[in-house]
Amino acid sequence: MEKYLAFVTIDVWTLIFTWANLLILFLLMKKFFFKPIKNILKQREDEINSLYEKANSSSTEAEKLKEEYENRLKDAKKEASEIVGSAVKNAEARGNAIVDDAKKEARGILDRAEREIEQEKTAAVNEIKGDISNLAVNIAQKVIEKDLKKEDHEKMIDDIISKMGE
Repeated sequence: MEKYLAFVTIDVWTLIFTWANLLILFLLMKKFFFKPIKNILKQREDEINSLYEKANSSSTEAEKLKEEYENRLKDAKKEASEIVGSAVKNAEARGNAIVDDAKKEARGILDRAEREIEQEKTAAVNEIKGDISNLAVNIAQKVIEKDLKKEDHEKMIDDIISKMGE
C-alpha cells in the first residue's frame, strides 16, 4: 500500500495552484458566462411578465367592452320596447279615433234616415188623407146621385178602393 501512497501525496504548491486555477476559472466564467446567462434569464422573465401584464390588461379591457356592449344591448332593447309600445299606443289611438268617427258618421246617417222616414211618413199620411178626402167626396157624390142599397154601397166602395190601388 505504500507504493500506492506515493502517488497520493499532498503538495502545498499544487494545492495553491489548483485553488488559484479554480478561482481564475470561476471569475472568468462569472464574467463571461454567468452575467450573460443571468441577463438572458432576466430579459426572458421581463418578457414573460410583460406578456402577463398585457394579457391581464387585455382581459380587463375585454371585460369592460363586454359590459359596455351588454349595456348598449340592454339600452337598445329598452328603446325598441319603448318604440313598440309607443307604436301600439298610437295605433290604438288611431283605431279608437277611426271607430269614433265611424260611430259619429253612422249616427248621422241613422238620424238622416230617421228624418227622411219621418218626412216620407208625414207625406204618405198627408197623401192618404187627401186620398181619403177624395174618396169620401166621391162616395158622397155617388150616394147623392142614387139611392143605394147596402149591397150597392159595398160594391161601390170596393170599386173605388180597387181604382185607388191602381
